[in-house]
Amino acid sequence: MTTVGGAARELRAEADVSAPPERVWELLTDFSRMPDWSPELVSMRPLKPGGLRLGQWYLGINRRKAAVWPTRSVLAVLEPGRALAWDTRSSGARWIWELEPDGSGGTHVVHRRPVPHGVTLVSKLFAPLALGGSDSHADELEVGMAETVARLKAAAEAS
Repeated sequence: MTTVGGAARELRAEADVSAPPERVWELLTDFSRMPDWSPELVSMRPLKPGGLRLGQWYLGINRRKAAVWPTRSVLAVLEPGRALAWDTRSSGARWIWELEPDGSGGTHVVHRRPVPHGVTLVSKLFAPLALGGSDSHADELEVGMAETVARLKAAAEAS
């Protein structure tokens, strides 16, 4: 793993899943199960009525060792069965999920985390104090994203 670009570099994980996109989408959009996939996320809850929709706010509770912190994310992309993304205002990150049929009944899943406008000041201050540094936390996030995709794959293939 490289640290070129540091904390603001685009992180990425992907996998081929032996399940149709509809099944992967069903699991992915059940945000109450998101902590089952993500090693850092404890909870992800909607903050406004209306369910899964563009503009919906989500409260995320994250944990790394002794550090626990909240995030507020806003659903920015919603293309059912194909793409989902939310912007986490406190860090400047956009969390993207892309699903593509693989032609044999399965799904190619890509999970990306760009930081389109750079890491926020809040993140630059918090990461060194609570997470061991911005670059090392980005490295951990990328490993965690691979774990997240692998767990989602296992769940989709088990059903």
